[in-house]
Amino acid sequence: MTPASPALVAVVGPVEPALLTVWTAHYRRLGVERFHLAFHFPQHVPDAGRHQLLATARELGLPTGQVSMGPWHEQINSKLRDALREQAGPGWHLLADSDELHTHPAPLVEVTEAAEENGRAVVGGLMLDRVSADGRLALWRPEDGLDRTFPLGGHLTHRLLHGDPRKIVLALSDAAVASGNHRASGRKPDPHTLACVHHFKWRSGVVDDLRRRVDHFTSGAWTEHTPAVRSEATRLLQHIDRHNNRIDVSDPRLGFRHVTLDRMPDDWATEAARIHTAWRPPRQSRPGSTIFSPSF
Repeated sequence: MTPASPALVAVVGPVEPALLTVWTAHYRRLGVERFHLAFHFPQHVPDAGRHQLLATARELGLPTGQVSMGPWHEQINSKLRDALREQAGPGWHLLADSDELHTHPAPLVEVTEAAEENGRAVVGGLMLDRVSADGRLALWRPEDGLDRTFPLGGHLTHRLLHGDPRKIVLALSDAAVASGNHRASGRKPDPHTLACVHHFKWRSGVVDDLRRRVDHFTSGAWTEHTPAVRSEATRLLQHIDRHNNRIDVSDPRLGFRHVTLDRMPDDWATEAARIHTAWRPPRQSRPGSTIFSPSF
């Protein structure tokens, strides 16, 4: 009997329809057949934008039965995700945000088989932030594609923003996963077989989103449980203010280099294992310092 491919579980925010299209095609190429999705739209999203994204999802054959609207409180994602995991049922669940495209060292079924043979209930990944060649927060076109528009991959999240770059990318249905899919209590992934989590967050429009997060979490309009999201957003905004609205891709600390979705980055296993094993949450020494990064 052929092992089943994992069910993909994701909470989708108000992304551009073209990104949802590319994201869906990417995971179908990896062998995903079942999608369990929830869509959440904060108040600022116009009705037309919501209708367009949901219409695109239906055209792609994706489920659109679970739609919520309102403030994006920090725990919204976790609650929606856990309900979707319950719906997905027994077996392996692939966990991916709508701006995350995974590259694995082997086909998904082989990855999950290897994890089970080694007694592991989760598979880990490490985020690699994708940016444009000159660091601009670029507008991308479907005909150009993500790889061509954002050809560089580097370690922006943890080296500049002090966020947690670790991800749980696959989990058995009985393995509880923390907020942001960063950790699984009592479960450890193999640090030597980490997926590359290509993180396409740094696109045109992200600045408005980050400023909104800072304002809403600071005012209390959106509820936060740690200052992490607000702190990381503030660090990115301060960075681009210093660099003419660009990410400084020449900073050697960030390790930007050319990468692509169709193969693992060079020396990824060694590099990712080193970062994954060494990473520790920054100390909370002052208000606004981050504990961990619940991305959503």
